Amino acid sequence: MSIQQSDVLYTAVATAENGRDGRVATDDGKLDVVVNPPKEMGGSSAGTNPEQLFAAAYSACFQGALGVVARQENADVSGSTVTAEVGVGRNDEGFGIIVKISATIPNVAAATARELVAKAHQVCPYSKATRGNITVDVVV
Repeated sequence: MSIQQSDVLYTAVATAENGRDGRVATDDGKLDVVVNPPKEMGGSSAGTNPEQLFAAAYSACFQGALGVVARQENADVSGSTVTAEVGVGRNDEGFGIIVKISATIPNVAAATARELVAKAHQVCPYSKATRGNITVDVVV
């Protein structure tokens, strides 16, 4: 379910110059990075790229959702990590992305870890935004 503008608690603002071969900065100056295509896509790899930025954001958001779920379930997720791998490649419409989310939760049983990750995938805003639009593989 989508939210209404009146429900927004925070809005991030970033501006890109020259697309994939330029610069991206937030309005508060906390993020200001050079972006370049990776070598695999004919670029210089001198800076970061949109896929790396998306992987960083998705993994942080998913880790946050995991924490929310863990608190609800009284589970210990301290020491856990979430890694997002974002692939980009050609599809019938030009280019598309695919994501793999990997979670490691050392302080719970494997079955509990799988349940927590499945629930986190249901509540994570990035997972909700991508659901039905791209392939997202979630593994523990």
